[in-house]
Amino acid sequence: MASFRVGPNELYYERSGAGEPLLLIMGMSGTHLTWGEPFLDALRRDFEVVIYDHRGMGRSGRTEPPFTIADLADDAVALLDELGWDSAHVCGISMGGMVAQELVLRHPQRVRTLTLGCTYAGGASATLTSPEVGQRLGEAMMSGDRERAIRTGWEVNVSRAFAADEDQYTEFRRRAVEVPANLPTIMAQIQAIQPHDTSARLSEISVPTLVIHGTDDEMLSYRNGEAIAQAIPGARAEILDGIGHLFFWEEPDRSAALIREHALAHASAG
Repeated sequence: MASFRVGPNELYYERSGAGEPLLLIMGMSGTHLTWGEPFLDALRRDFEVVIYDHRGMGRSGRTEPPFTIADLADDAVALLDELGWDSAHVCGISMGGMVAQELVLRHPQRVRTLTLGCTYAGGASATLTSPEVGQRLGEAMMSGDRERAIRTGWEVNVSRAFAADEDQYTEFRRRAVEVPANLPTIMAQIQAIQPHDTSARLSEISVPTLVIHGTDDEMLSYRNGEAIAQAIPGARAEILDGIGHLFFWEEPDRSAALIREHALAHASAG
């Protein structure tokens, strides 16, 4: 557990495991706890894993919005510098996948392999969150009712079948309560996401890329993942049938195995 400063911002991170360096970049409203222990435990067997909280989120210091996805990518590069990593395997999910796209496009030499999960690239062909889901989530977040906000966030981020598992929800809720989300920063994250568009630049990505997406993702359709994989030369798509947005929570061992296979295969080739 540690923290460091990037300009006026203080970022919190955790480092564990041993092996190839792996940086995990969380999505909108999530914190370092949102990854869940089963997923992290599976990765720590083969990787030195670093997780962190975006500026203004979790245990990172509060920040003054606005900021952009490119700013968050610069934060990730600063973290690599802090760790003393010239390069690392990078996995970003949802908004974190957008950050990872900017990171690899701006600093390709810092990324050994790229995994993009449940994310999108923007542009005219992107499929956004449906108005119904967006309204439901927005109303819950703005209601002032923490229990409603957490429950709704759970239900729209996992498949319907998985959402019915009360033991899983109890653990998700415990983590959400332990490190509460900061609503003003979430609003700033939403504003940062809106203009995100790397669609015309994806063909410039030359690092080995894996795209993971669930077919039951209500936040961002898996069609976005398919489009990203088609646009990045040599990219491979793994579409998980019946899985929601938080694929790594629903299928932690399978998700970790996909990342492990992708990263270590190319590490060996290198």
